[in-house]
Amino acid sequence: MAHGHKSDEKIVYVGDSRVIKKTQEQRLIPRDYSAYPGKSEAFIPNFLLKEWMVGVVVLVGMLVLVMSDPAPLGYPADPKNTAFIPMPDWYFLFMYQLLKYPYTSGDYVVLGAVVVPGLLFGGLLLAPFLDTGKERRFYRRPIASSLMILSLIACTYLTYTSWSHYQVELKEKNIIPEHIKREEEMHANKGGAAGEGAKKETKKAAAIVAADDPGAAIYAKATCLACHGAQLKGMPASGVPALLGVGDGHTKDDIMGIIKNGKGNMPAMYKPNIDKGLTDADIDKLAEWLSKQKTQ
Repeated sequence: MAHGHKSDEKIVYVGDSRVIKKTQEQRLIPRDYSAYPGKSEAFIPNFLLKEWMVGVVVLVGMLVLVMSDPAPLGYPADPKNTAFIPMPDWYFLFMYQLLKYPYTSGDYVVLGAVVVPGLLFGGLLLAPFLDTGKERRFYRRPIASSLMILSLIACTYLTYTSWSHYQVELKEKNIIPEHIKREEEMHANKGGAAGEGAKKETKKAAAIVAADDPGAAIYAKATCLACHGAQLKGMPASGVPALLGVGDGHTKDDIMGIIKNGKGNMPAMYKPNIDKGLTDADIDKLAEWLSKQKTQ
C-alpha cells in the first residue's frame, strides 16, 4: 500500500486488482461464424447493426425526396363538389380497384374490405411459421414462391387498372386534378406579378348588371342558383365558373345553347328548369339577362 506522492515510495499490492485478459471464448464480442459452414453471424449486434445502417440510408433517401419535391396540395375540401374524384395513395390503389368489382362491393363489401385483405396479409404474417423449410432458393420452394409471384402480379394488375380507369374518368368528364389546377394557378399568378413589376393594380370585381331586370327574378327561381350562387360568383374551387362577366364571351344564343345542351361538367338544364315551373319565355329572358352580365 502506498501513501503520499513520493516517486521513490515503495508500493505494496493487496490482492490483484489488475484486469484479467479474457480468452477468445470469454470475450463479449461474438465470434465470426462465417468460417463455419452452414452457420451465420450473431443476430445481436452484428446482423442488427447492418439492418440499422440500411434503414438509415433508406430514411435519408426518403427525406431527400420529400424535401426536393413537396407533396401536391389541392383546394380545401368541399363536400358540395360532386365533380371531385377521390383517389387513395398509390400503395392502396390495388385495394381501391378491388372494391370496384361487383363481387367485392355492395352486398359483398365485407368480403372485399375484410375477408380478402385479411387472408392476404394474414398469410403474409404467418408465412415464416407455415414455411419452415431450410431451403433458400425460390425454385426449391414452389408453394411459397408461387403464392408470392401471384400476389405481386395481382397487385400490379389492380394498381395499373385503377390508375388507367382514373385517367379515363378525368378525360371523359373533362376534369383537371385539383393539385395540377392549383399549381397552374400559382404559376400564372407568379407570372402576372412579375409582368406587372413593382406596380400592382387591383382589378375591380365585376358587379351584377341589371339587378332589377325580370331575368334576375327568373334566375332566383332557376336551377342555376344552386351552383352559381345568388351573387353569380360560382364555386371556382369546385370547377363551377362565375356568371359575373359571362356576357363578355357569350351571346344570348350561346347561353341558350349551354342551357339546352350543357357544357363540360354541366349537364343540360333546360328540362330541369321546365320541370321546376319555368316556361320557354322565362328561360329566354334568363338567357338574355345573363348575356347582359359584362365587366365593361
